[in-house]
Amino acid sequence: MKKLNELFDVAYGNKLDLNKMTLLSKANGGVNFVGRSSQNHGVSATVSPLGEMKPYEAGLITVALGGTKLLSSFVQEHPFYTAQNVAVLKPKLKMTFSEKLFICLSIRHNRFRYSAFGREANRTLRELLVPEKSEFPDWVVHGEVGTIDTKAASKNMAPTPALNPMHWKSFQLSALFELKKGKRLTKARMSQGNVPFVGAIDGNNGISGFVGQKPIHDANTITVNYNGSVAEAFYQPEAFWASDDVNVLYPKFKLTPEIAMFLITIIRQEKYRFNFGRKWHLERMAQSEIKLPVAPSGEPDWMFMATYIKTLPFSSQL
Repeated sequence: MKKLNELFDVAYGNKLDLNKMTLLSKANGGVNFVGRSSQNHGVSATVSPLGEMKPYEAGLITVALGGTKLLSSFVQEHPFYTAQNVAVLKPKLKMTFSEKLFICLSIRHNRFRYSAFGREANRTLRELLVPEKSEFPDWVVHGEVGTIDTKAASKNMAPTPALNPMHWKSFQLSALFELKKGKRLTKARMSQGNVPFVGAIDGNNGISGFVGQKPIHDANTITVNYNGSVAEAFYQPEAFWASDDVNVLYPKFKLTPEIAMFLITIIRQEKYRFNFGRKWHLERMAQSEIKLPVAPSGEPDWMFMATYIKTLPFSSQL
């Protein structure tokens, strides 16, 4: 085993704030912005280049130093900037992509060391022990990570339309949805069954388990955490039970899975407004606004949103 700083040069990122950046689509030259998320390889958005500040090069590893998914680690395949509390690791010796992925997995397995609430890895990351190259299993050393024909996985083979948030319009969530609260269900009262139970987590589509109680919320809705992993949003295709840490958004328009995928991505961008002491409770959420593409009528451009999602890789799997 070796200390992490014996294998990598450890830097502590750009320490940028996403809310001070200008969003720009990848198609228009946007640069990946890596935050502390455990999803989408940690990429929270794509932003305009900063001119004199060059992005980090592709092929480096990012590590979340705080948050609910502490030590989430990813190999960044494109140039990127980072938020605060994100470390960047550059190998001192040449490593294959498979070997970097193994290091990411090894870093994540140190998460148990930070179980105390509020403990972060800023000062101790360099000291974490990970396997050195001579200890890597053969399936890592000789493994190859294949490429995926993502075009074949798109629902619509047309080019992805450009996003232009500068021309989007703000809409109050209560104008788009009827908002309802989840309901408390203790573990002692839970029975075994196959009804999805949506909790305030940031993965697995929000489903923390399955219960035998009857569903209390309808399918084809969106769940948003107001507590726990605040502002994590998920599309729910089946009827479900939601905990009291979750708000449920019932659409006042025709919601499709494609439109839902667009909306939950926008809703998640509101995370930076909330923290442990400031929850996104029902009343505050109802008054909150999100920016969306707008049709000539002044209403949200639902057709554009659906078309955009259908052109993305893997959209055929929705």
